[in-house]
Amino acid sequence: MNLLSAAAKVSSLTMLSRITGLLRETLIARTYGASEWTDAFNVAFRIPNLLRRLFAEGAFSQAFVPVLGETNAKEGKEGTALMVSAIATLLFWALVATVILGVVGAPWIIFVVASGLKENGAHEASLALTRIMFPYIGLISMVSLSAGILNTYKKFAVPAFTPVLLNLSMIFSSWLLSPYFETPIYALGIGVILGGLTQLSLQIPALKKIGMLPKIGLSIQTIKNAWHHPGARKVLQLMLPALFAVSVAQLSLIINTNIASHLTAGSVSWLSYADRLMEFPTALLGVALGTVLLPSLSKANALADKEQIARLMDWGLKLTFILAAPAALALLMFGQPLAAVLYHYGQFNAIDVNMTQHALAAYGVGLIGLILVKILAPAYYSRQDIKTPVKIAIRVLVITQLANIVLVPWLDHAGLALSIGLGACINAFLLWRGLAKLEVLQKNSGWFKFFAKLSIGLVAIGIVFYFGARQHDWLELRNTPMIRIGLLTLWVSLAGFVYLATLWLTGFRTKDFLHQAK
Repeated sequence: MNLLSAAAKVSSLTMLSRITGLLRETLIARTYGASEWTDAFNVAFRIPNLLRRLFAEGAFSQAFVPVLGETNAKEGKEGTALMVSAIATLLFWALVATVILGVVGAPWIIFVVASGLKENGAHEASLALTRIMFPYIGLISMVSLSAGILNTYKKFAVPAFTPVLLNLSMIFSSWLLSPYFETPIYALGIGVILGGLTQLSLQIPALKKIGMLPKIGLSIQTIKNAWHHPGARKVLQLMLPALFAVSVAQLSLIINTNIASHLTAGSVSWLSYADRLMEFPTALLGVALGTVLLPSLSKANALADKEQIARLMDWGLKLTFILAAPAALALLMFGQPLAAVLYHYGQFNAIDVNMTQHALAAYGVGLIGLILVKILAPAYYSRQDIKTPVKIAIRVLVITQLANIVLVPWLDHAGLALSIGLGACINAFLLWRGLAKLEVLQKNSGWFKFFAKLSIGLVAIGIVFYFGARQHDWLELRNTPMIRIGLLTLWVSLAGFVYLATLWLTGFRTKDFLHQAK
């Protein structure tokens, strides 16, 4: 399997997801602006998202995918199918209990996550939206289980495409259902649930096709059998430190959300709109590369192929710098045009654009760190070593919150974004240093020469972004939206052409990044 081709496939489908996500955010910005109602929705939506990252994409996938790969290599399809059914049974019943507790305990959850909402009247809306959307954690966790299975069997397309369905469900729910609600933002909550249902529905035929559709046990005896399955027990044992590691990262997000809820009304929403733009390159690069790397690294570790592991990491890291560095410059230097074109309509005013731009610039500082973490962490997970990322995550949490003490009084909501970015850079450095000590990374792989050539390309694209941001009054162009969109397209296209041409002139070639996974 050509890893570059696989990553490109995942990245292109992820791009479709992010484009529909941007359309979703643009619709929300145009319809609701950055107000106490969007703050209420973003807080309520963040809760199942936090749990999704905790249970589904976080601790569970980090423990599940390496064990699944090992089981598939040693026990074949039949043994893998038994383990998948055991895991699905345990996960299903754990999620049922979690959803019930979440719906009942919504008032306490809101208080912990965003106590400041009581101050601006959005508390009741956030409470109702939390109860509407909490079952999403159950749906998306089962989707993540399916994605882990499909990715292990090198079926990357369906898992990469499913997020598009969530965005489309939210778009159409907001458009079609909001007129029927006294509080229109509730329509977005309905869209989230519909999105979870459609995503899970798409995964089922794909699992059937490869013969890996899990059988969920409904009787007490089948639950006991699942609990005692050796593969399931191994996943649970690995999940404990992984759960702690992801909990630390999510705790930082909860603290930041709570701090933002006490700042100026709209702060939570400004951060959310900036998050959407920041997550665009993070998902296209970090998630896509991490998704492709983890199964290959797990297999290489199972075979004790150190040379293959080193080649995989070198490939992933170099590709990350080439693609992530210009994206970071775009957030730093070209934030106002991006925010204006995507959000500056309807209720979203010039102040909202500038506040979102400030958060984008802050995220730009740490974008490479955020993406590198998604490349470096799988090297530990594939070794079934989750304790090391836990220790690093604890240190980063302390550093991030200390940074908040200094940066938030100075930069307001942008200080929260900057502390996350700086924390991610420190996280990436500590993960890299640990892998270097383990001699997982290639030695003498030409990094000095690589960065020297890359720097020339970054200077070139930086010049284009600098002049593009200042050549037009992007806020005044609100009255001619098509012209503004056209100008943004021209500047971004010019920046991309200049960057790629410069890289080519300095000696970079596509063939240098082709890598065949075993």
